[in-house]
Amino acid sequence: MGNIFGRKRRPTRVTEQDRAVLQLKQQRDKLKQYQKRISLQLDKERLLAKQLLKNGKKEKALLLLKKKRYQDQLLEKTENQISNLERMVQDIEFAQIETKVIEGLKVGNDCLKKMHEAMSIEEVERIMDETQDAIDYQRQIDDMLAGSLTQEDEDAVLAELEAITEAEEVELPEVPAESLPEVPEEEPEVEPEPEPERGAKKKPEREMLAV
Repeated sequence: MGNIFGRKRRPTRVTEQDRAVLQLKQQRDKLKQYQKRISLQLDKERLLAKQLLKNGKKEKALLLLKKKRYQDQLLEKTENQISNLERMVQDIEFAQIETKVIEGLKVGNDCLKKMHEAMSIEEVERIMDETQDAIDYQRQIDDMLAGSLTQEDEDAVLAELEAITEAEEVELPEVPAESLPEVPEEEPEVEPEPEPERGAKKKPEREMLAV
């Protein structure tokens, strides 16, 4: 609770014009309330005047209508005053807008003035002249570099270009993409042994039987 009541309020930036507009609007609202109250009263008096005429009280009805006529004139004056107040409010609010616009223009003019003071016309002309001198100097360097080669150098450059072009046009043999077939390994041939004769095989057997 202490923090709430002890909090400092920010100062409101209410100008005299704002106060004047507020007062004018309050007066306008009071006149509208008065206008509404008188209108209701006139309606009641009109009905009362009709009732008096029915009752034969013509003089009282005439006095009441005279009073009503006077109040109608007051209503017209009240309406004019309300219109004047509303017009005054609009004029003040528009003047506030114009004041802000003028203040903005003043700030803009001051800023432009400071920028112009920081860079005068003479300064701009000097910078432009220096820029043009730098461009001319660079152009002279480019011209000197472009004309520094002799005719002999030009011919040598052209000959080198032709040699590079011819080297690129020479077609080298293409390397086959497929792998070569594998060579089978040959095994040494073994000569077959000579078969023994039939008689030679049987002879030892006979000899063994004879023994």
